[in-house]
Amino acid sequence: MEKLRKRIHDNSNGLDYVLVGDYYIPDLKLAEENRPTGQWGRMHKAFLQEHRPGQYNELLLSGKLWTYLADLNELANDWLACIISQMQAAEGVTEELKARDQLAWVRAVNSIRNRAEEIIRSEMIYV
Repeated sequence: MEKLRKRIHDNSNGLDYVLVGDYYIPDLKLAEENRPTGQWGRMHKAFLQEHRPGQYNELLLSGKLWTYLADLNELANDWLACIISQMQAAEGVTEELKARDQLAWVRAVNSIRNRAEEIIRSEMIYV
């Protein structure tokens, strides 16, 4: 009986296989990603799993899912900060208001943050 090799490479699909028992199993490795997926990445991942399973599986199987989610999280955080600062400037929510009336300033900042987060969800996460 012929001895099976521990590892083989299939040129037709570019995958390496490892011998497990009597079967060759694809030797798949996830890409190394050290950045966090964060709040926005987790929300988008859940959306993809439920509403775009084909895209989710493609990203997962290609090893690009975690990088994609980390990139999306960073972009969403940057965009959120930009939107908040623009809304604060447009609505006159300044340090002067904070010094004069802290409660009004907190209400205004919370309102701006909630609206900015809704923009991020509708424009980036749930699309």
